[in-house]
Amino acid sequence: MSADLSFFSLITGASVVVQLVMLLLLSVSVMSWTMIFRKRSALIEARADADQFEDHFWSGGDLAMLYHKVAGGGDNLRGLANIFVAGFKEFTRLRKRSGSDPMAVLEGAQRSMRVALSREIDDLETHLSFLATVGSTSPYVGLFGTVWGIMNSFLALGGKDNSTIATVAPGIAEALIATAMGLFAAIPAVISYNRYSNDVERLLNRYDNFLEEFSTILQRQAHV
Repeated sequence: MSADLSFFSLITGASVVVQLVMLLLLSVSVMSWTMIFRKRSALIEARADADQFEDHFWSGGDLAMLYHKVAGGGDNLRGLANIFVAGFKEFTRLRKRSGSDPMAVLEGAQRSMRVALSREIDDLETHLSFLATVGSTSPYVGLFGTVWGIMNSFLALGGKDNSTIATVAPGIAEALIATAMGLFAAIPAVISYNRYSNDVERLLNRYDNFLEEFSTILQRQAHV
């Protein structure tokens, strides 16, 4: 009896539908954990990049020199550096036009920074929707496997004259594994989604504050 109720035998002895549900949940769980670790590394790197750029930006150096230094880094600009380069590049381009209105120059720079900020938002929110979907749907997928397994157990029970708890125990146990796997996939996804959503929101607030502060600096320069 103990052999029949071992974890491995319950999985291998489950119906095809329940096994497919378990395989699906296992695959989703692996993908979820992969994205959790990738997102964690990306957010740590984004915070470090923001700290480093703000140190250079608020050091009191010339903005043109900072622009050439940051823009020379290639196409791998991210975060505050990307917003700064987009705004200063457009500001310089519009300002070179003869008879350009200072407010038009500033508005053009702000539009460029808003576009860059929108790209940063999309990048920071990558994989968050997947984690939210896994967290909200995995328990129901596992529950479907459980209901299906229990239904088959009772159908098999109805076809026998002498039935005991030992007859249906393996079927119910294998069905409950699907629910456990659903929770195993959902719980880390929900926790990570809530944590990373808060981290992303804090970073975006930081980006938006920088955009406003940089706009104020450009406004003063536009009227010089």
